[in-house]
Amino acid sequence: MEDAIRLAAFDWLKEQILIYGDSLPRTLLEHGFQYHGESVTLIGAAGIWKPRQLEVVRISITTTVNGPYEDTFSEDGLLVYRYRGNNPSHRDNLGLAEAMRTRTPLIYFHGVVPGRYLPVWPIFILENHPQRLYCLAAVDPAFAFQSGPPDNTIKSTDTAGESSLSIRNYVMTYTKHRLHQSTFRERVIAAYNQRCALCNLRHRELLDAAHIIPDSDELGDPIVPNGLSLCKIHHAAFDQNILGVTPDYQIKTRKDILDEIDGPMLRYGLQALHDKTLYLPSKRKLWPDRERLEQRYQRFLHAG
Repeated sequence: MEDAIRLAAFDWLKEQILIYGDSLPRTLLEHGFQYHGESVTLIGAAGIWKPRQLEVVRISITTTVNGPYEDTFSEDGLLVYRYRGNNPSHRDNLGLAEAMRTRTPLIYFHGVVPGRYLPVWPIFILENHPQRLYCLAAVDPAFAFQSGPPDNTIKSTDTAGESSLSIRNYVMTYTKHRLHQSTFRERVIAAYNQRCALCNLRHRELLDAAHIIPDSDELGDPIVPNGLSLCKIHHAAFDQNILGVTPDYQIKTRKDILDEIDGPMLRYGLQALHDKTLYLPSKRKLWPDRERLEQRYQRFLHAG
């Protein structure tokens, strides 16, 4: 019964990501999903959450933005998740210990901006440190793509040799990258008030956070001043240097595109933006960094 509920939760999360994107609204997770006529909630007032349908082992752990606990990642890519309060024997903390003993998969909700969370699953508790009030968790590659319930007879990958460790490190590096990229996206879109900085489109499901300077470059930090909230068509046009932005926040359309004759998308979606001004965040400190814009604009000019 409980394994079936967890698998139903995983399937439901997959469906919601297709609808809402990588990060999900808290209200959705608080409402949960229907299972045999009952609502199974995935998140609640406590960061270590157990819906009433489960007996002992929790279903999720959560890190909130500006929350009371400083959850971090260790040098080897493990999630360092803090206990609830200072009592190791609190029922929620004991629930984490039981999750480790039974190797029960959990969901990790990482708060990217207030009210939105990136779900990561399955997370397994690998180590428990009650004296230090934390546990260590990781995405387990042995189960990450498994469709059936976990087989508790399989040994944990931390004892399965160097190859398994390198796989786990890869998975956790990928997971950390997803967390950082999702946080960047949500913060950029929130700064631009859920709209495209070029065309003012306000459908957040069609918005991306475009890097001004790619994250592989020295100035490519995942911070709002290095980002633009763009709809998908303008994100692609910006990445391909069809559209550029000057350090004075003027939009430029590449000359060969201006000279081209085509349908209304070209005319209104690209050509009409030429010499328009960006929509900017209300907070000046979140405006695009001029130095980064200048560097990116030079690439646009050379592309033309």
